[in-house]
Amino acid sequence: MEHALWYNDSMSAMRKFRDKFIGDRQFYAGVLALAVPMILQNLITSFVSMLDNIMVGQIGTAQMSGVSIVNQFVFIYNITIFGAISGPSIFGAQFFGKGDYEGQRSTFRFRVLLSVIITAIFMVVYKVFDAPLISLYIAQNDNPELVTQTLAYGREYMGIIIFSLLPFGLGQAYSSLVRECEETRIPMYGSLAAIGVNLVLDYGLIFGKLGMPKMGVAGAAIATVIAKFIEAGVVIIWAHAHPEKNRYIIEAYRSLHIPADLLKDMIKKGYPLLFNEFLWVVGMSAIAQCYSIRGLDVVAARNISSTVVNLFNVFFVQVGGCTAILVGAKLGAGRHEEAIDLDNKLIFMSVFGSAILGLLMLPTAVVFPMIYNTEQEIKELSAYMIAVQALAAPIWAYTNSAYFTLRSGGRTGITFLFDFVFSWVIMIPLAFILAYLTDWDIHIVFAVVTYSELIKVGVGYKMVKSQMWVRTIVG
Repeated sequence: MEHALWYNDSMSAMRKFRDKFIGDRQFYAGVLALAVPMILQNLITSFVSMLDNIMVGQIGTAQMSGVSIVNQFVFIYNITIFGAISGPSIFGAQFFGKGDYEGQRSTFRFRVLLSVIITAIFMVVYKVFDAPLISLYIAQNDNPELVTQTLAYGREYMGIIIFSLLPFGLGQAYSSLVRECEETRIPMYGSLAAIGVNLVLDYGLIFGKLGMPKMGVAGAAIATVIAKFIEAGVVIIWAHAHPEKNRYIIEAYRSLHIPADLLKDMIKKGYPLLFNEFLWVVGMSAIAQCYSIRGLDVVAARNISSTVVNLFNVFFVQVGGCTAILVGAKLGAGRHEEAIDLDNKLIFMSVFGSAILGLLMLPTAVVFPMIYNTEQEIKELSAYMIAVQALAAPIWAYTNSAYFTLRSGGRTGITFLFDFVFSWVIMIPLAFILAYLTDWDIHIVFAVVTYSELIKVGVGYKMVKSQMWVRTIVG
């Protein structure tokens, strides 16, 4: 009798779990129709970045380290742009769910203006302060010749790569609107159009092949700039050429008018996201700087490990983006119970999928570093870092989903605390203390800082479960 009761209770619990977290065929078909193009686009971008990284890594450690350091600053810009358009995107997703194209048009204008202003600021700062910024990531007690070469290659790369910021910023402003209309294939096509050009130019300009001049790191930068213009151009041209699918684009540039009340609301909801993303990515860069004082070997190893880890993490990053779009649309339409149900299933999908991908990533820890033309110690350290981050993938997947869940309901102040406070109150002081004030081995330091993300999982779980994010913010 007791066995039968236990069996019935277990089956009941399994059914409840399945109903809450696992969708039917229609659910996965709908989500994947939106997510797959986004995943493929970013997978292609990450794959090209990986090949670019490998090619530069064939030249030497100094070249690879210089490019890696500069790409840290490019990453700061990219995430800041993402934060800038995130606030208007919340409104855009809900306006789309409501069928309000005029509202979408206003959010589009705001995104373009923000992108241009932020891009101009970053280009000036990176051009004027290139040397001191790059020097932050070079341990001055390292090999003097290696230090000099790394700084020189970094400055050479920075002087060219800053011209890729403008097409990236404008491209993101357009792509975010296109995705909100659930047309995720076009940005993917833009990436596909750029990938071939990027690879051919990388191979030709880095190594002097195919009749092109041998330019090393400068060639890698030129190839990336051209590819970014192509990628953005595809999305921008398509959006203007198909006004029937992009109703917001009609007369979008006839004026820059944005209703005062909406502008006020977008600024109010948007600035916490902008500052959150900026301060978060600066925080991540500060942690990288803490690691870098242990030597350029650590900088090179992190560059190698990040290249492959970013490739696998595309899945949970883009499922998070789908959460913002799909859950935001449900909230905008006032269908709150459906939004909660959808969110539960998307979170489970992200975490479970990332756990599987994390396991698949582990074997690459042995193989991938061997591709690079660098010292054996760097290869071994990068292999360790890949393994540590592979096991952290489901942890990051959950905190990423929690972030986008809170964002979908306009809880931008909470997301600011969720991301910024954790980074600056816990992770950065922890990395600083362990790197600067202890003699702990870098292996231990890296693992402790990485798995401190578990604290954020607990906080995110409570916030999502409280349903504080379940609300409609557009009238």
